[in-house]
Amino acid sequence: CDDEYEKTHKKISDSVCKDLESLVVKTYMDMDQDSEEEKQQYLALALHLASEFFLRNPNKDVRLLVACCLADIFRIYAPEAPYTSHDKLKEIFLFITRQLKGLEDTKSPQFNRYFYLLENLAWVKSYNICFELEDCNEIFIQLFKTLFSVINNSHNQKVQMHMLDLMSSIIMEGDGVTQELLDTILINLIPAHKNLNKQAYDLAKTLLKRTVQTIETCIASFFNQVLVMGKSSVSDLSEHVFDLIQELFAIDPLLLVSVMPQLEFKLKSNDGEERLAVVKLLAKLFGAKDSELATQNRPLWQCFLGRFNDIHVPVRLECVKFASHCLMNHPDLAKDLTDFLKVRSHDPEEAIRHDVIVTIINAGKKDLNLVNDQLLGFVRERMLDKRWRVRKEAMMGLAQLYKKYCLHHEAGKESALKISWIKDKLLHIYYQNSIDDKLLVEKIFAQYMVPHSLETEEKMKCLYYLYACLDTNAVKALNEMWKCQNMLRGLVRELLDLHKLPTAVITQNLPDPGKAQDFMKKFNQVLGEDEKLRLQLEQLISPTCSCKQAEQCVREITRKLTFPKQPTNPFLEMVKFLLERIAPVHIDSEAISALVKLLNKSIEGTADDEDEGVTPDTAIRAGLELLKILSFTHPTAFHSAETYESLLQCLRMEDDKVAEAAIQIFRNTGQKIETELPQIRSTLIPILHQKAKRGTPHQAKQAVHCIHVIFHNKEVQLAQIFEPLSRSLNADVPEQLITPLVSLGHISMLAPDQFASPMKSIVANFIVKDLLMNDRSVGNKNGRLWTADDEVSPEVLAKVQAIKLLVRWLLGMKNNLSKSANSTLRLLSAMLVSEGDLTEQKKISKSDMSRLRLAAGSAIMKLAQEPCYHDIITPEQFQLCGLVINDECYQVRQIFAQKLHVALVKLLLPLEYMAVFALCAKDPVKERRAHARQCLLKNINLNILRDLEQLRDVKECLWFMLEVLMTKNENNSHSFLRKMVENIKQTKDAQAPDDPKANEKLYILCDVALFVIANKSTSCHLDSPKDPVLPSKFFTPPDKDFINDKEYLSPEAKIQPPKQTGVLGAVNKPLTVTARRPYIKTPTSDTVSNASTNSQPSSPATNKSRFVLIRIYLLFIHCDVAFIHDSQSSSEDEVHVFMSSYIETQMLKLLHAFRVTQNMQTY
Repeated sequence: CDDEYEKTHKKISDSVCKDLESLVVKTYMDMDQDSEEEKQQYLALALHLASEFFLRNPNKDVRLLVACCLADIFRIYAPEAPYTSHDKLKEIFLFITRQLKGLEDTKSPQFNRYFYLLENLAWVKSYNICFELEDCNEIFIQLFKTLFSVINNSHNQKVQMHMLDLMSSIIMEGDGVTQELLDTILINLIPAHKNLNKQAYDLAKTLLKRTVQTIETCIASFFNQVLVMGKSSVSDLSEHVFDLIQELFAIDPLLLVSVMPQLEFKLKSNDGEERLAVVKLLAKLFGAKDSELATQNRPLWQCFLGRFNDIHVPVRLECVKFASHCLMNHPDLAKDLTDFLKVRSHDPEEAIRHDVIVTIINAGKKDLNLVNDQLLGFVRERMLDKRWRVRKEAMMGLAQLYKKYCLHHEAGKESALKISWIKDKLLHIYYQNSIDDKLLVEKIFAQYMVPHSLETEEKMKCLYYLYACLDTNAVKALNEMWKCQNMLRGLVRELLDLHKLPTAVITQNLPDPGKAQDFMKKFNQVLGEDEKLRLQLEQLISPTCSCKQAEQCVREITRKLTFPKQPTNPFLEMVKFLLERIAPVHIDSEAISALVKLLNKSIEGTADDEDEGVTPDTAIRAGLELLKILSFTHPTAFHSAETYESLLQCLRMEDDKVAEAAIQIFRNTGQKIETELPQIRSTLIPILHQKAKRGTPHQAKQAVHCIHVIFHNKEVQLAQIFEPLSRSLNADVPEQLITPLVSLGHISMLAPDQFASPMKSIVANFIVKDLLMNDRSVGNKNGRLWTADDEVSPEVLAKVQAIKLLVRWLLGMKNNLSKSANSTLRLLSAMLVSEGDLTEQKKISKSDMSRLRLAAGSAIMKLAQEPCYHDIITPEQFQLCGLVINDECYQVRQIFAQKLHVALVKLLLPLEYMAVFALCAKDPVKERRAHARQCLLKNINLNILRDLEQLRDVKECLWFMLEVLMTKNENNSHSFLRKMVENIKQTKDAQAPDDPKANEKLYILCDVALFVIANKSTSCHLDSPKDPVLPSKFFTPPDKDFINDKEYLSPEAKIQPPKQTGVLGAVNKPLTVTARRPYIKTPTSDTVSNASTNSQPSSPATNKSRFVLIRIYLLFIHCDVAFIHDSQSSSEDEVHVFMSSYIETQMLKLLHAFRVTQNMQTY
């Protein structure tokens, strides 16, 4: 029976084990190699133990004991084995190898025997006998597989060492390592196997380190066949070569000494995916923390760097990602990477530009010393990238660096100084047109530059010293940001007050205005339905809302709008944008109080100004400027006796700028001082009177306005200033005239009913007769056309203020009943005609004449902003004013053009004044042309229109305007323009209808315009949808009996219009003519070159030609507007809105054209 058999078999096995253990095993364990007699005596037993009975015994204990005996036999009989048959040796070693699997279970009762077996084999190097066998590789492969499979974390170091000894002896003492055996080792390095058995990976790693000198050639041969020869069939691991290279390099770079040149070959492969795989590999090798590959193998490093310019986008992207690790782990390689990152920062692929920023920022956040100034400069450039994602990453990255190193000072003052420019550049982005940019700047300011989460005192200290360290443009941007937020709060306040949402205006201040419009309508509906939500919003925009209350209100409103919860809620996100912009998270009464305390400390000299990198004077000035701008946006927060006491202290300081800012703050915030703070009122009045009478001109202006705003009895207060000043006017002491003239001018403008009449006598008897019509001193004859402000003579400064007084007086009256405006305009025109020397006594210097010409031209332009005065300005006076932009003095041209530009942008001037920019088409100074970023600043010169070169200049100037007006041909507007010019040709010049030469010039210009239009448009010869109406101010009514069909252009003058390379394409070439002065009174007058120009005066004939050109331009603009409106049926309100919009659009088109020109500067 089976049970009987099993019992019998077990008894036999137990008996065999007992005999083997007590007799055989003990005998061989105690025997050594020197016992020749014993060796001979037990030879038969040794041969018997290798019989089939023992080698194939089913009892594992028997097999284990036999294996131990055989191991001892190999030890005793070494170096010769008692077994002469190769087949028998192979069978024995495979048998022993199979027994080694018992090492896996360390808790087995027989583990010590397995360990003894391993130790014996390793010590004697028994497997080296197999080198004599032809198929020894099969034995070694089986051995290696067995050892790698049984190793585990329960094994101690001795087990691992014996395994290493056993395997390393086979590798190092053999003739070489076959590919199959190498695969047995390398397979443990593949990530999948590595994760399954970490101990096998460690064993293979240590083995390779120990045998590096021997196995390196085998490894090189393997990679050579796969990488270079493409023989992937040589090994099952061929598809894992890059993983293996990475692991081998991490183990010991010497293992790959011969492999690296093969990678250089692969980097130049024609297969993009193959290059990508090699780049990924080398990125890991070069970027590894302790890697010295880049210095040891420079050719491979240079070849790798070349992949930064790879045609394959993923390759370039991988190179950029590598740069981050390289910068962090190998700062010494930053110099090599910089040039390549520079090129990639301008890569056409958005993702690559984005990752360049991420690379640099990540390295900088780890250690600022890892990134040089050049790398940070690349990030700074990307803040102006065309893609929002790239711009956002650059701005946020720099903001994080600023907060870490400048705000928290994590790396000391030196690092903070290195990136001190970040705050300015971030705020400069607020000048961009995109609302997304503006919103991000506001977010960065609130979270990174002045974190709103700080306590009030710390937050205001941060703001105080930040403001003191900003550059001028950054200060303007920050001021504008606060003004925009304040404006938006006002719009929301209107929404709540009227509950009639001006969505079109509010949505312009939110991302994606199209969607925002719908969301704002929905928000308006929610407000109407939820009274609590409306009350929360009212509290949020209340002038008395504190920062803490604002944060609470935002949370409450957001919480109410969160339900029902959705994975994405665009409506909620848009409302959050709105709330973030209107919530006062920085400024409240407590914050203003903290700022004032900081200012007091700076004044007293107890602040940490020097530690913050600013001087006390700078801190005081900047602090006052900060308070001044906040007084515009948060006036209610200033209303406290403590704040006003500090401001009064500033008013008493000797620094004029400080006192001026303090007055401005009183002007903006002091509406309730008279009723609620009588003590402050009584102290303030004498100070304001003193500043209005004897302060600086700026202080006097602010003091008068401050009195007008704060006090209820302002008429009495102003009279107390007006009367003594009017009596003390003395033209013989001009240095004491400037402040009184400023005060009197502003008083007459603010209170015209009270002071218009007494001012008239002052103007007639003193301003004009005694001051402007007399030259008491002789000017400096140094020949310069312009001097610094502090070098201008007091008499000229007084005359300039007198001209401004005339303008303010008229602007206050806002009527011409007394014909005073006519007289004033004639006076200003005479000053322009006389080049600034109104008396023509030649006492005044060239530079002073320039100042007076500028003042006169600016005065006419200022009066033109008032409709009642614009109507009485004659064409001649308009042209005289416009020709100031062609003045011989560079500074006069520059300042006048700036004033003109600002007035046009604000829509304060009539549209016809845009035509003045036509005269800027040929300005001779390169810097001046470059200065015109937002306005058209090129000067032309026309002497004789018959001259071919002059006609080309006219053509360029006409094209300059027509290219903008003819961008589109809506409603056949091109034929309308043609018809308009044809009609002009049938009229005469209204200013000189009987002058044949003047009219001939007009007709030549018409022919040039017709030629340009015909070459631009293929549809201009169609019938015009409407007959243009010409303004009688410039052209006589058409004479039906007069038919002007004469051709005024010669064939050689009909040159092709310039190529369409932008508005400035035709006029940006080098100039061949110089700028011209507008008027010359006498042929003998000296002409002195300005310091910055080589201009010469022109003739009156030239000026007349310019007048004609201005009228042509003016008509183009007016008729273009008229044509569009005649083609639409609109209500009067719609027409009014459209006119404003169209005028602004035309101006923006012109300004945009200038932005694309090279070498432009911010205006």
